[in-house]
Amino acid sequence: MSNNHEKVALVTGGGRGIGRAISIALGENGWIVIVNFREDGASANQTAEEIRNRGGRAMTIQADIRTMNQRVRMVDQILQWFGRLDLLVNNAGMGPRVRQDMLVTTEESYDEVMAVNLKGPFFLTQYVAGKMIDLVKDSVIREPKIINIGSISAYASSTNRSEYCLSKAGVGMMTLLFADRLAEYGIQVFEVRPGIIATDMTQAVMAKYDQLISEGLTPIPRHGEPEEVAKVVLAIVGGHFPYSTGEVINVDGGFHLRRL
Repeated sequence: MSNNHEKVALVTGGGRGIGRAISIALGENGWIVIVNFREDGASANQTAEEIRNRGGRAMTIQADIRTMNQRVRMVDQILQWFGRLDLLVNNAGMGPRVRQDMLVTTEESYDEVMAVNLKGPFFLTQYVAGKMIDLVKDSVIREPKIINIGSISAYASSTNRSEYCLSKAGVGMMTLLFADRLAEYGIQVFEVRPGIIATDMTQAVMAKYDQLISEGLTPIPRHGEPEEVAKVVLAIVGGHFPYSTGEVINVDGGFHLRRL
């Protein structure tokens, strides 16, 4: 289905929020976008339809990245369809279903969040990396990239969602590890680290965040938009960082700055 020149991107959790914005931005810029979803097929289809309405190419694919056979099936299906995979965006993620004090966090919540946010992306990246290496060696693709969507929760303590913070801290190290291991094959690995972004995930607590922002939480006094995260992804895939890998690019209004 590919003409062997169009680059192919897989965006996990691409149906909503930041994933949707990234998928649409890639589609508008000539990428064939595979929009992955776990359960919400309607949102994934809306994203794909939006890409097609803007003149791009997109398909949806269901897979639960927590599960090995579903990860493998998804990647193998993409390679069967297009014969290549140039970009993996590890965007799928979740917060705990119930925010609660870390002193009473349950193992069930911990296991679920870690499986979606860290274990699944790690082993999906492992499998995709192996395929990318083969494709590079066979001269099918050049300079493939892996982009992990992290969070300021990698270093900012939220004691009522400790499992989320731990998972995102793990994503930070995962980025470094794969960047180190894959550099010899020309595969760059980056982390984009959003701050307070207006999505359905943050909607329930956005009033609280906006109050904190008004009190000076971030040097840029507003929340971010998913499209602003997508612009960074476009800069990376556009080849503007040829001598970089393992970098963390903050999209957080300056939240990461330490100020007196």
